[in-house]
Amino acid sequence: MAVVRRGAMPDVTYDVTVIGAGVVGSAVARELARHPGLRIALVEASNDVGEGTSKANTAILHTGFDAVPGSLESRLVREGRRLLAAYAAESGIPVEPVGALLVAWDAPQLAALPGLLAKAERNGYRAARIIEPSEVRAREPHLGPGALGALDVPGESVICPWTTTLAYATQAVRAGVDLLLNCRVQKAEPAGDTHLLTTSRGTVRTRCLVNAAGLHADTVDRLLGHDDFTVTPRRGQLLVFDKLARDLVRHILLPVPTPLGKGVLVAPTVYGNVLLGPTAEELDDKTATGSTADGIAALREKGGRILPELLDEEVTAVYAGLRAATEHDDYRISAHKEQRYVTVGGIRSTGLTASLAIAAHVTELLAGTGLELSGPHDLPPVRMPNLGEAFPRPYRRADLIAADPAYGDIVCHCERVTRGEIRDALAATVPPGSLDGLRRRTRARGGRCQGFYCGAEVRELYERGAELGTG
Repeated sequence: MAVVRRGAMPDVTYDVTVIGAGVVGSAVARELARHPGLRIALVEASNDVGEGTSKANTAILHTGFDAVPGSLESRLVREGRRLLAAYAAESGIPVEPVGALLVAWDAPQLAALPGLLAKAERNGYRAARIIEPSEVRAREPHLGPGALGALDVPGESVICPWTTTLAYATQAVRAGVDLLLNCRVQKAEPAGDTHLLTTSRGTVRTRCLVNAAGLHADTVDRLLGHDDFTVTPRRGQLLVFDKLARDLVRHILLPVPTPLGKGVLVAPTVYGNVLLGPTAEELDDKTATGSTADGIAALREKGGRILPELLDEEVTAVYAGLRAATEHDDYRISAHKEQRYVTVGGIRSTGLTASLAIAAHVTELLAGTGLELSGPHDLPPVRMPNLGEAFPRPYRRADLIAADPAYGDIVCHCERVTRGEIRDALAATVPPGSLDGLRRRTRARGGRCQGFYCGAEVRELYERGAELGTG
């Protein structure tokens, strides 16, 4: 197994190379690793896993109640939700089953609820029901005035997206996958029975290829001679409110959806914060992850109607993510048998939920292109560090502290992150490639002060990573 961030590329011919180490690409690599005898590479342009769309989303484990009935997305979200829920429980990924309320604020939205209920039932989700304004108010006492009713979707949950991607990548690497970071694919050409990938760090040879490049999936697809879709980055700006706001909301509060997406929501997070967002801005620039004054103002205006008291709380952070929207309503997953190539494009916000099901589907498609697969076997389980507030964190566990006092030595006081957790992250199978990567693994520098107090010490620990562990 190898995590390679710099230097020469391994001089081997891979059986399968997966381009893109986001949540979907990492899930595909993990699934392939369940089949013994394959030499697999997971190639990523950035310096860490989960650096693109996967790190900046609304972190919802969806039921798929509002997917297009009969679509590939609907099936894979439904299957993926079941698979990921079980995987999260086994791996220690925090999940909170808070449920969702799709709130109607005017007559047209109220009239749309029966159709959304029927859509949920066509998608195989039969636990949803329409509730009256009095029940909406009882369930969410801080909701703004004027709610006319809601669709209750009890199966919706919130999850940690950072730990999910990291768990997949960790399991894949431990099973022998080569994780090649800082490795942007620039050219792809046939070379006999292999693909020859020219990357920013050298050449990768591979027999089969999976394109899970997210925002750049259309670019990679065109390198292989296809023009089936175009990714138009859809920016979603979000506000993260302080933990003192957490008691204001009990469910994921969803609006009636529009063609651009689910709209602006208010949702708790597993980290104890409250999210407001996202916007839905169609852009041309696939690097435009900056926030704007207009975007923040629009979110505050909509949030003020949904949960007026939220605007009185402190904003801890502002961030923006780009979703890989295409001109199609469904995922763009297809196999090109003659090239031994599978495209995984147009994976929007539901990709986190569907990730394990997408991985299984892609593996079946690869088998159809001629990839010989031995029978799958279960990989040794991983146990990820807990980042969720609903579960015991290390600083609260007397047993851990008694065995190792580093778990009682708090470095980041806003998020209660200990020296032991930082040490473990730096010594992990897939260690962070930056301070932001360390934050996603521990929450250090992610709290109210955004690293103002702990930043220097966290940086020093990060830079001393080689002394603290094998990472």
